[in-house]
Amino acid sequence: MESNTLKDLNTLPVTETMSECFKESLAKPCVAKMNAKSEDRPLPSSTIALNPTSLGEPEKATVEVEYIESENLDNVDHADAVLKMVLAGLDSKDWVSVCEALNNVRRLSIFHKEAMLPILEKVIPLVVKSLKNPRSAVCKTACMTSADIFSAYNDHITDLLDSLLTQLLLKSSQDKRFVCEAAEKALTSMTKYVSPTLLLPKLQPCLKNRNPRIRAKASLCFSRSVPRLGVEGIKEYGIDKLVQAAASQLSDQLPESREAARTVLLELQNVYEKAHPLIKPETSSSPEGEKISEAEPITWEIFCQSKLSALSAQAVLRVTSVVPVTAREVLVTTCSSPTSQL
Repeated sequence: MESNTLKDLNTLPVTETMSECFKESLAKPCVAKMNAKSEDRPLPSSTIALNPTSLGEPEKATVEVEYIESENLDNVDHADAVLKMVLAGLDSKDWVSVCEALNNVRRLSIFHKEAMLPILEKVIPLVVKSLKNPRSAVCKTACMTSADIFSAYNDHITDLLDSLLTQLLLKSSQDKRFVCEAAEKALTSMTKYVSPTLLLPKLQPCLKNRNPRIRAKASLCFSRSVPRLGVEGIKEYGIDKLVQAAASQLSDQLPESREAARTVLLELQNVYEKAHPLIKPETSSSPEGEKISEAEPITWEIFCQSKLSALSAQAVLRVTSVVPVTAREVLVTTCSSPTSQL
């Protein structure tokens, strides 16, 4: 009986056998990724392709996101219509729509910044939300959007900066490489376009963050912002505050933080010595003939020792290569004295 059954199966046409196997395969569940390309690398263009199969059903969609540099962005056709739709697009559950809305925010920031200013307070939290998105394409586009917002609105976003700054520091330190690079460019744009007097108070708490990588990125931003103050700005902001902040990074875990602190301290030393030139005290005679000595300027060494703990002052002076004035004078006197050659 069994042999007859096998015989019957063998006599079936090949097309019927393949058809039965195909039906069984359709009954099995099919699991596939939405994206044909991995999100771990940047994608060059933006297309959505649906390829129909012989059964008339679409295959999985291939979605590629285009990352357009700021100088290559085109103006929007109808700014008013785009403005009305941008908030809904940023808050969409469809990540492709979010990326499109982010690029529209970039276009509006560049070409229609005055028109978008009234809704900027609502746009920034949604950009922060995109920075937290698990999709790398959304994160990178949000980083690029942040950079354009900084260059367009400068100090207008200072009150909205805290959450945006935290996320950019986080993304620049512990995300995928191409996202890190975009976040670093956004931070560079921030230190370039936002006033240092407003930015530095936002950065100083980040220098004490528990995450050493965030501290390192914040230190780099700090080192880029301090020179932008200029001599008068540093004096007005408080050179002692800046020295204390930089000194705290000299013993940090990561070398990026320590190097950034050295850069800041050398800049501050230069500014301090210009404001307090080292001049020998001169004497002047009073009407009664008595000699009165003028007050000697406080040296960089004395200043650091008065504003920092002993260990921090020692570390700062080591970095700035300060030799005490008394030691210099003794060295010169000893070398020039005839008795020293005996």
